[in-house]
Amino acid sequence: MIRIDTERREVILDGPNGAGRHSLDSVEAFEALSAVWLRSGWEAKHIYTFTWFGRPIIQLPDDLVRSQEVIYRLRPDVIVETGIAHGGSLIYYASLCEAMHHGRVIGVDVDIRAHNRAAMEAHELRGRITMIEGSSTAPETFARVRDAVAEGERALVFLDSNHSRAHVREELELYGALVPIGSYIVATDGIMRDLAGSPRAERDWDTNNPYEAARDFVAAHPAEWLIEEPAWAFRESALRRNVTHWPGGWLRRIR
Repeated sequence: MIRIDTERREVILDGPNGAGRHSLDSVEAFEALSAVWLRSGWEAKHIYTFTWFGRPIIQLPDDLVRSQEVIYRLRPDVIVETGIAHGGSLIYYASLCEAMHHGRVIGVDVDIRAHNRAAMEAHELRGRITMIEGSSTAPETFARVRDAVAEGERALVFLDSNHSRAHVREELELYGALVPIGSYIVATDGIMRDLAGSPRAERDWDTNNPYEAARDFVAAHPAEWLIEEPAWAFRESALRRNVTHWPGGWLRRIR
């Protein structure tokens, strides 16, 4: 539970994640209020209010900026995303590639709606985007993705399709093979773990989510993978954690 004492300008915490009184100006207050904001924002569909270069992009802006930092630092040859929806994320990644004069994007979706495909194929950035229709975990679909990544190319992968624990675990096993040492595969939307019990959540989200899939995968491959949020490229702040829908989702290949 979180309460705000306006007279004393304090946040009062009372729950499993900590207890005590903290100044409204403190890091602890920001982190506690951010957790409440994320949960409330999920119910209010906050992320369903943005576009990127004309296409709906269903992502938390904080996560987009953090991913941009990684993309600019790594300059991958190819960015793979499972789950296309309206195509906004593909356009976002393609716009970064365009700005860097390097890289391209592959998007995979089990059902690319005709109107979304038409909008993507008419977009100014279409030359940097390849779309593949099919289940991301089907052998024939993954074979098409694998064949589209040339030998020696550096890939960065975002998993944003079916978010069940089993499906994400299977995607990690498949698409992790595309990721070289030092790059990442990202299991997005692990926030589902923290949303169990909310109106738009399923009852099993506390365990059936990408966060747990990532932990399962790393536990099975401890010598190859590490759960590690990328270090902030700029930091003039006492803050310690990302405000994110992707907690525990950044997996770096170490071997």
